[in-house]
Amino acid sequence: MRWHIISRLIICCSMEDDTYLTRSLGFVLADVSRLIRKRLDDKANELGLTRAQWRVLAQLRRREGINQSALAEILEIEPITLVRHIDRLVAKDLVERRPDPADRRAWRLFLKDEVQPILDAMRALSEEVRAEALAGIPAARREHLIDDLLSIKTNLSSLDDSLERRAAKRQPAGSRRAGSKTTKPAGKSAARQVVRQAHGS
Repeated sequence: MRWHIISRLIICCSMEDDTYLTRSLGFVLADVSRLIRKRLDDKANELGLTRAQWRVLAQLRRREGINQSALAEILEIEPITLVRHIDRLVAKDLVERRPDPADRRAWRLFLKDEVQPILDAMRALSEEVRAEALAGIPAARREHLIDDLLSIKTNLSSLDDSLERRAAKRQPAGSRRAGSKTTKPAGKSAARQVVRQAHGS
């Protein structure tokens, strides 16, 4: 056990000396995202929520009336996982399901009036995490940082779109007519997470 701890300390020290790791865009974004997620976990617990439930509520605040399948895609989770989150939020009397008039098999999701104080608290706590993350950075540089991260997001999203178009062109015409299509993942890049997670998304 002692040697395991020592070996980990050696690895961590060597990483700190390696500028490729300490100043690598991917590593830095991943670390910042991880630390923000941890802070949001702590804040969500203060409200009696999990971070996953926080994310569901935050998305519903923006997209109230969305169906469960579409919300699962946005959150990048399996539909059955979302069902469990929704079940718990329904049990807390924060969310309600309503039948989808366009599809009898689907449910649309709506926030209940009782959730408003929690949404207000979520916003305040998100601003608190944002302030913690950006402490010591002047306001002008904060805006430049967000702009740069959004540019990175745009660059990477464009590459994803280009790859999908090429994949669609390579797909046999018959299979496209049969309804087989390439679906764009509703992914959040690491850059978007850094920008948005402090806002509860």
